[in-house]
Amino acid sequence: MHKEWVKNISKSGHYIHSGYLINEKKMPGGGGLLILEAKDYLTAKKIIENDPMIKNNLVVWDLQEWISVDGSQPKFSNHLG
Repeated sequence: MHKEWVKNISKSGHYIHSGYLINEKKMPGGGGLLILEAKDYLTAKKIIENDPMIKNNLVVWDLQEWISVDGSQPKFSNHLG
């Protein structure tokens, strides 16, 4: 359900990527990371709260806003995708 949710968010025009963390032996277990580009924190929070993994209490999560050290606000889609 999470994968389908990510696809739908992407189709809606938001830049989003989701994955899990692995150690040096390529073993999962360190948690996950979701990168989402949204117009502001509140918009991102509203989107994230609809993730099936969050709605079903399958993960402990924390939303953090990222600010570039040079103060710019680049579009992720221009740099990562």
